[in-house]
Amino acid sequence: MISRRALVFGLPLAAATACSAPQTSSPPAMIATKRFAGLGPRVLTLFTMRNVSSGGGAHSSLLIDAPSQRIIFDPAGSFRHSTIAERNDVLFGVTPEVESYYVSYHARETFYVLGQTARVNDAVAERALNLALSYGPVAQSFCTNATSRILRQLPGFDGLPRTFFPNTLANAFGELPGVMTREWRENDPDNKALALAEIEMQLR
Repeated sequence: MISRRALVFGLPLAAATACSAPQTSSPPAMIATKRFAGLGPRVLTLFTMRNVSSGGGAHSSLLIDAPSQRIIFDPAGSFRHSTIAERNDVLFGVTPEVESYYVSYHARETFYVLGQTARVNDAVAERALNLALSYGPVAQSFCTNATSRILRQLPGFDGLPRTFFPNTLANAFGELPGVMTREWRENDPDNKALALAEIEMQLR
């Protein structure tokens, strides 16, 4: 993925926005049913998937724990599940259990997950949520660009770089005051289909 990001990094904005992704959506009734609001505290967690061998960043996503609901903005992501509602790269109903499955899906023998969590107030969390809900589908290789665009529109995060590179965003995010960092590493085979099948069985 890094090589593809490198290819588009120097493109002008007009060319970048010309890329499009198909719109996807679970039934509205399912989205409403799966809605989940956590008890707080309100946080934004930047997930960065990194190669175990090289340390290179492969994907960026953003967990948003707002007062109204808890979601993951997973631009151009591959995480899918029949019991999890999704609309245009937004995963709904992100309970702590769903979050753990999401992380486990990405953590395997070849990649680990870096989670960086920042406390925010209710207004910032809701602003992030609304930006994610209105962003629309994201084209492949634009995951970090989309994530950084949302973050840069939030008070306290406006100094972050607008970038296509996951590690560039993660490094800058990690320098923000009060950010807590965690890593998830697993030894599962490098096969997302197997991971998804196991998650499917567990959730059912």
